[in-house]
Amino acid sequence: MRLVILDNYDLASEWAAKYICNRIIQFKPGQDRYFTLGLPTGSTPLGCYKKLIEYHKNGDISFKYVKTFNMDEYVGLPRNHPESYHSYMWNNFFKHIDIDPNNAHILDGNAADLQAECDAFEKKIKEAGGIDLFVGGIGPDGHIAFNEPGSSLVSRTRLKTLAMDTILANAKYFDGDLSKVPTMALTVGVGTVMDAREVMILITGAHKAFALYKAIEEGVNHMWTVSAFQQHPRTIFVCDEDATLELRVKTVKYFKGLMHVHNKLVDPLYSMKEGK
Repeated sequence: MRLVILDNYDLASEWAAKYICNRIIQFKPGQDRYFTLGLPTGSTPLGCYKKLIEYHKNGDISFKYVKTFNMDEYVGLPRNHPESYHSYMWNNFFKHIDIDPNNAHILDGNAADLQAECDAFEKKIKEAGGIDLFVGGIGPDGHIAFNEPGSSLVSRTRLKTLAMDTILANAKYFDGDLSKVPTMALTVGVGTVMDAREVMILITGAHKAFALYKAIEEGVNHMWTVSAFQQHPRTIFVCDEDATLELRVKTVKYFKGLMHVHNKLVDPLYSMKEGK
């Protein structure tokens, strides 16, 4: 497990975007070889998406041969609702890059048969050859995707009831009106993300500090589902200074001492236009 600690949110976002960029370019995707990327929503990944859009517009990265699978979607919210995750992904990322819309997979929270929709999503991931890099974020209660506290650590894509903490956290996107916030969602399972060949989790802000402490310094616990990734062979936690406030000084010092190694993963930043 790697813990990458940057000074602030912007630097953490940039590091994550560079890592994604380098992984795609080093993979050398093509017509018969797609890179498969798992993606999150929420406020944390916005800075990362902005940097990826910037690299794309500079000609450094193409998403033509990239397939994406999003972590989750609300149930019962119209697809064109401004707060649906379909709207989020297209407005904040997809419409600014060259991805084929047919290769951008997002769960349908309005499907007639929600379990069939979840099963089909798992099948599509399998048919794509599995996920090469799953990028995720977490909630203050340590949930990854909508795998709320108490979720099975071997769970698959399914329908989940949202915890009150999650509903309260998401109320800001619905004019602060709790009655407007969906109470259910479709989400990939912890096991679904664990199956990815590599996982990168973005954790920023002091309000996520206790969750990072639970993820790094304590044992695996289904009440803090992000802790499951201690057992993944290739996990990178990318965080800012504020998110480390609950960690032991010794822990922070140890991982900061490895930054010269971690930074080799993003420096140099590869570019498709240079043919690297």
